Amino acid sequence: MCRSIKTLRPPVLPEEATEEDMRAAALQYVRKVSGFRAPAAHNREVFEQAVDEITEATRRLLDGLEVRGAARRPVSDAA
Repeated sequence: MCRSIKTLRPPVLPEEATEEDMRAAALQYVRKVSGFRAPAAHNREVFEQAVDEITEATRRLLDGLEVRGAARRPVSDAA
């Protein structure tokens, strides 16, 4: 697993994960899976699309998680 991806749910992350937190985790994941730190021009579109999709999947996951002993996060309007 990519060591620079941090846990984004409470109580590990005391505050709510930001869009930047989710995008950074998605970027690290795509870099690890693809083997590219920065894609070549001919791969840039698919690389960025993957980051966007994983960011959105992360948002849905965090919005849907129910952590015992923590208040449930409100569902975001961006769906």
